[in-house]
Amino acid sequence: MIFLDGLQVLACAGCGGFTRQISARNTLKGRVKHIAPGAVNTEVTVELPGGAEVVSIITKASAERLHLTQGAEVYAVVKASDVMIATD
Repeated sequence: MIFLDGLQVLACAGCGGFTRQISARNTLKGRVKHIAPGAVNTEVTVELPGGAEVVSIITKASAERLHLTQGAEVYAVVKASDVMIATD
């Protein structure tokens, strides 16, 4: 499972072929596996082909605007200035 802050991962529903242009190069196509709405934010789990999962925290308003539902096809769009590596 990949867990990224909502500032770095955007959920994009219904943007197959990207009718809107974006600058992010890293897009991961998958399906909404789980939606956990909160008072302000919503946690969205996207299952990728092969079973890996990406979890994103987005605003509740964004989740509602995107009409996210379990099983919906979405894109996790990763926009980050850096990626850190750690070892034990």
